[in-house]
Amino acid sequence: MNTKSKILLVGSAVLGVVLLTGFRGGHMGWGARNPERIKQMITWRLDDRLEDLKATDDQKRTIQGLKDSLFDEGQKLVAEQREAGKEMVNQWDAAQPDARAVHALVDARVEAWRAFAHKVADAALEAHRVLTPAQRQQVSANAREHMNDRH
Repeated sequence: MNTKSKILLVGSAVLGVVLLTGFRGGHMGWGARNPERIKQMITWRLDDRLEDLKATDDQKRTIQGLKDSLFDEGQKLVAEQREAGKEMVNQWDAAQPDARAVHALVDARVEAWRAFAHKVADAALEAHRVLTPAQRQQVSANAREHMNDRH
């Protein structure tokens, strides 16, 4: 996988989380803040979006469950990323870094992000399934509006 593909993969995972949670603005700061506080902020934002969609209680429960699962997976991924960073520094500090270990670490991180991106895709497909066509159209319109705001 080339670098551009890796960046697109990671970007798609992040975009999926942002679209599913309705979280916009600033960077998520997963490592800089209390994860439970971040999760609560995302939950509030998602609650607002679900209210805008006039989601049913069942839809809300399903989509909030998807958010919780993705958030927990994302937290795990961030923790693993920190550990990988520490290992990379250890390799850098070594008189003779182990090239195989460095490349294996990179491959493991790419695979972890790829797996997460697939979970995000599955969650998006599940959200698509539980929302009505009119609600999906609202989500699409909102996504297009925010994509256009950034260009």
